Amino acid sequence: WSQVVSEAEKIVGYPTSFMSLRCLLSDELSNIAMQVRKLVGTKHPLLDTARGFVYDSRNNLQMRGLVVLLISKAAGPSTAELSFQHDMVSGIYSSQRSLAEITELIHTAFLVHRGIVNIGELKSCDGPLKDMQFGNKMAVLSGDFLLANACTSLAQLQNTKVVELISSAIGDLVQGIYYENSKSSEESCLTDDIGISRWKEQVFLRHSALLAKSCQAAMELAKHSAEIQDMAFQYGKHMSMSHKLHSDLQPFVKETSSDTMAFSLNSAPAILHQEFRGREAWLKQIREPCAHRDNCARLKHPPHRCACVFQQLQEAIKAGKGVTSAIDLCRCHGNRALAALERFPPSEARDALANIVYAVTRFP
Repeated sequence: WSQVVSEAEKIVGYPTSFMSLRCLLSDELSNIAMQVRKLVGTKHPLLDTARGFVYDSRNNLQMRGLVVLLISKAAGPSTAELSFQHDMVSGIYSSQRSLAEITELIHTAFLVHRGIVNIGELKSCDGPLKDMQFGNKMAVLSGDFLLANACTSLAQLQNTKVVELISSAIGDLVQGIYYENSKSSEESCLTDDIGISRWKEQVFLRHSALLAKSCQAAMELAKHSAEIQDMAFQYGKHMSMSHKLHSDLQPFVKETSSDTMAFSLNSAPAILHQEFRGREAWLKQIREPCAHRDNCARLKHPPHRCACVFQQLQEAIKAGKGVTSAIDLCRCHGNRALAALERFPPSEARDALANIVYAVTRFP
């Protein structure tokens, strides 16, 4: 994955690993960064989020902006509008580069906002209450600051359709996060009563809408046809869906994984496993007592957070059809992304977009 991203960055002539940092190095955010240092020593999620912007080269938080730049270059110059072609650098219009940064700023803003913690669920080991409350304020204010910068830059593009597309993507993100956090009963806090079709709808809102609509907006900025805009949308949608499925599958396909807690009961393999087993059988499996009950009671593990229970569930999902079905679904979305690319002329940028798909649809 890192090699694919590194090669793709060379093609677009832009170090996307520092894309967000251009805003993060502004005076206003430098002041925010100084304030965030007060959280050192606590377990506030905002600290990990901030570290990830600078150090996370493995997961590459800036993947969305890179894809927007690659698809802009793959589409090439528009034949409908010749007046601004001198504005191109490395085959990409300056407005498309601005859009890539806007996409990253929006994604970063929502990452920061998701770092808000529920004060009522804090433990003494998480850090002093006043520091955690301060961290929440910083998460709200700095996330809002990034989002405001993105909206200002969006308006400067002076394209109403692009503004409409990206605004609707922000709405999709909010709606997706609302669904994610609207679980009311104790049982649904562990596992959603949804099928894979409903899961795909929610994942599109949370993970795919921003990239899909940004890819479409990049085509609109270059005045490409409605067909090319739709193909760019389809690539962004299906590539990000396969990327999410690949991420969900990692705890189940890695040959050596000691971290049995690193998967969600609402991940794709678990949802598919639930579909095959049936809702009641799945809930019964979750409620089954731990094989090492006495030891876990001594360590004061809550029943639904016990590492042994998660390990048992992980093994059950591995033994069922959930993992193989999720792999098939990942490759299905990958193939649909590759099919969308066929509408673009052959180029290094198109090959790089295809390599991104291959990187997330290949399993050991």
